[in-house]
Amino acid sequence: MIKSSFGRRFVEAEGRAIVAVPQPAPKLEEDHFRVPAMDETRRQMRDVLLTRIEPAAAMRLSPDGLRTEIRRLVGEIGNEQRVQLNAREQERLVQELLDDMVGLGPLEPLLADDTITDIMVNGPDKVWVERRGKLELVAVRFRDNQHVANIAQRIAASVGRRVDESSPICDARLADGSRVNILLPPLALCGPTLSIRKFSRRAITLDMMVRQANLSEPLARFLEIAGKARLNILVSGGTGSGKTTLMNAMSQAIDPGERIVTIEDAAELRLQQPHVVSVETRPANLEGNGEINQRDLLKNALRMRPDRIIVGEVRGAEAFDMLQAMNTGHDGSMSTVHANTPRDALARVENMVLMAAIGLPSRAIRMQIVSALDLVVQIERMRDGIRRVVSVMEVVGLESDVITTQELFAYRYEGETREGTLRGSFVCSRFRPHFLERVAEFGLEKRFQEIMGLEG
Repeated sequence: MIKSSFGRRFVEAEGRAIVAVPQPAPKLEEDHFRVPAMDETRRQMRDVLLTRIEPAAAMRLSPDGLRTEIRRLVGEIGNEQRVQLNAREQERLVQELLDDMVGLGPLEPLLADDTITDIMVNGPDKVWVERRGKLELVAVRFRDNQHVANIAQRIAASVGRRVDESSPICDARLADGSRVNILLPPLALCGPTLSIRKFSRRAITLDMMVRQANLSEPLARFLEIAGKARLNILVSGGTGSGKTTLMNAMSQAIDPGERIVTIEDAAELRLQQPHVVSVETRPANLEGNGEINQRDLLKNALRMRPDRIIVGEVRGAEAFDMLQAMNTGHDGSMSTVHANTPRDALARVENMVLMAAIGLPSRAIRMQIVSALDLVVQIERMRDGIRRVVSVMEVVGLESDVITTQELFAYRYEGETREGTLRGSFVCSRFRPHFLERVAEFGLEKRFQEIMGLEG
């Protein structure tokens, strides 16, 4: 329990005094209350209250117990300083203190808002969010740069990572699986920067994506069959286009009896299957040792008896190991890549394999790509804020040194509504895919032909 009295700070836990430090209580400025300014009043009361709390003892209290003691302290200090706060103002101050002590400070209300998908902190005074695909500046402020840095370090420490001036870049995650990127000064000139990608509390399905106009009903059923038929799929798109969300939704089609190994830099995949083993990379320690990268994890995953291997995102030399896995009996594997078009995605994979410095000629690499990949699914965040699957391309083969492809589905722009929403349709090309025999092996050929509008 936390006790306090004017001029002294007392902290007790389990009936035993831990701290008793004589301390003058800072006086609030009398002139301040002649002109009401509640933000400044709360700030000054918070400063007084923090001088009376011993953090180590406070952390031993339950959340409810801590809230009760802070609420009592707020009332006590208000009486001492003759500050009149109504019940709502007192509760707001209590919540701010709790968020600072055991949460993520000013970010907590944003994290609780289900309409927000991204949170971007550009220093202490500028916090942006994304709602319905649009960015907006919100009235959320940190006290100073150190306040932002403290929150960033708390996030990193929660997943066993560190971020400071000597190591100013960090990828981490929150307890709910939201992805966080942290960038500190001197690299970030505007102050500590946080980028948080939130994920829906609900499991995303292809049917939900149809209702959100991310894709059409036939395209959803096509992707469902592609997952069931164990096609190797590469999801391509720009930053924030919805690649991971789409891959999570497609995982719904995977047989529950299969063993899946997921490999990520920061765990964010939320597959909807019972037998999932999630592994995560590890950065180097202070001495520069102990790093475990995606390539190391991919090699180890092959010894874990996986039915499918899903790589959260390929960024470098691990692309070679991903292709090897797809070519060695791990059909149905998936991954994502940053690229603007399906052709760009294939070119990026080729360049990343070259980064492995294995000395393979370009033709041999392209042969690996053609034999490994079946589909490239391109998703894009369009100017109306809606994320749409704009292309599904089949990887067909190799002619001379060129990878041949055919587009099976495409989004065709048709216009724009008065509200600024794009109008368009998801068009099926009705080309006969080369993987039709694979679909037939799973007894899905008739349904697949109906979706594609193919003759029997």
